Amino acid sequence: MELGAFSISLAVKDLQASRDFYEKFGFRAFAGEAEQNWLIMKNGDHAIGLFQGMFDKNVLTFNPGWDSNAASLKAFTDVRELQRQLKAAGVTLVSEADEGTTGPASFTALDPDGNPILVDQHI
Repeated sequence: MELGAFSISLAVKDLQASRDFYEKFGFRAFAGEAEQNWLIMKNGDHAIGLFQGMFDKNVLTFNPGWDSNAASLKAFTDVRELQRQLKAAGVTLVSEADEGTTGPASFTALDPDGNPILVDQHI
């Protein structure tokens, strides 16, 4: 199962303090809007999202159709197909992509410890 690019989305209390902290680890702003309280930061192929006031917990995020630089892939497994495979394997989803659509969509599952896993296709 190919899930696409991986990142961790962190629910932060202070975007600027978190940015300053992760910059000390070599991360640099890659995408996002600080004025909207979110940034994506990268260090090589490693990505973290900093989100202030957008959600309560940290989220494991997979992006089908993207490589580690958010560039579109020519071939990838659509989010709806990934959803079907996981449901067939017995994974309970807390939100689902609309099977009747194409293009961007997402679904969310929770791991056994309640950690959210977002599979979010942008293309």
